[in-house]
Amino acid sequence: MEGDGGGGRSPGPGPALALRGALMAAGGGGRLLAARYREPGDDSLFVYDCVSAEKTTSGNKGQDGRPTDKGSDDILAFAFSPSGDYFALTDNSKHLILFHTKPSWECVSIRSVSRRGTSLVITAAEDKILVADKSGDVYSYSITEPQADGKLELGHLSLLLDVALSPDDRYILTADRDEKIRVSLAKAPYSIVSYCLGHKEFVSKILVIPNYPDLLVSASGDSTLRLWEYKTGEEVHCCHLSSICGPETNKTDQKYTVSRITYCCQGDYVAILCDCIPTVYIFQLDAIAQQLVYRQQISLKHKGWDIAFEEMGDLWILQEDNEAPLQLYRPCDGQWKAVTDDKGLQKMSKYLQDNWTVFEGFVGAESHYSNLYKSSFDNMAAYLQRKEERLQQQKKKRQDLQHGSNGQTKKMKTEESSL
Repeated sequence: MEGDGGGGRSPGPGPALALRGALMAAGGGGRLLAARYREPGDDSLFVYDCVSAEKTTSGNKGQDGRPTDKGSDDILAFAFSPSGDYFALTDNSKHLILFHTKPSWECVSIRSVSRRGTSLVITAAEDKILVADKSGDVYSYSITEPQADGKLELGHLSLLLDVALSPDDRYILTADRDEKIRVSLAKAPYSIVSYCLGHKEFVSKILVIPNYPDLLVSASGDSTLRLWEYKTGEEVHCCHLSSICGPETNKTDQKYTVSRITYCCQGDYVAILCDCIPTVYIFQLDAIAQQLVYRQQISLKHKGWDIAFEEMGDLWILQEDNEAPLQLYRPCDGQWKAVTDDKGLQKMSKYLQDNWTVFEGFVGAESHYSNLYKSSFDNMAAYLQRKEERLQQQKKKRQDLQHGSNGQTKKMKTEESSL
């Protein structure tokens, strides 16, 4: 995958896919599956169950010195390093697990983290892993010292949903629930370079364009896809997804929350997957005009879980279908068309089918994003009702006083006449 934002997923566990060179990794529940899908003679499958990490770190404490509370073993986020030599994942039991992938897959270290992660990314220098967590913090973990504790790099006051790095490792970009994208200097993260402000809801995904490193793509619960010159915080383009995706649904209040973004340098294509919508949308970056141009949609028979581009443009789709868990689309004359006779597709589909038990629990799962939207309610109706009740009470009080006053006047007149 040439560009994949933070490389993980947010804001909850779910099946995911990652590509790097000849390597493919897929995760479901607490199990990681990895193979060299483009090497015909290599049929080996690497399988890692996160429950084994719990046994290894039994009795361990988090970085804050407190015992780590046991969650499920579900994988929350994972990512390859740029070269593919390393792979890291974090799970719901607050583990950070580092693997070396060459010449064969090997677990290098298992560390405890303070908070459950939402996204992670590995630096271009391949010396650190950055993990964003639910408390709004980003910690860095050394790769060269794989047992070392993490270091707090920066913090938000809100839940972090994604983290990304500029291709030169100079900038850390973080996206939070409170509509903000923050750009910080990696060497001095307390130094804020800019904020990218404009989204009206939580920012679900961010991606720095690898071959146009000054540009950032972001997506949000406000159903927009935006393009930024992130170092200055300037928004240069906004695409309202409802205007593109809207005709396919009868729901007038349909939300288009982007759950995945992937990028291909070959042709400058951006593909997105929206939460709970069985369609992949493909855009092309016009870097000169600084716009995202809509090109194609791929309709799926089942809900998609994840998407990933290969370097030459092949698009992989992980979906909730046991019979065809993976789909492959190949570009031909500017359009992506389904491919079924690819040996890598057949190999990886078989691996996923054989391990389908770890994926089937997510079939038909509800959205993880629905509880991130700001609560909206109409105060005016309740206010007007209370106002009307107060007016009626005051009116009744005046009537009662007037009635009492009239009674007292009549009594006085009667007494005077009797005299």
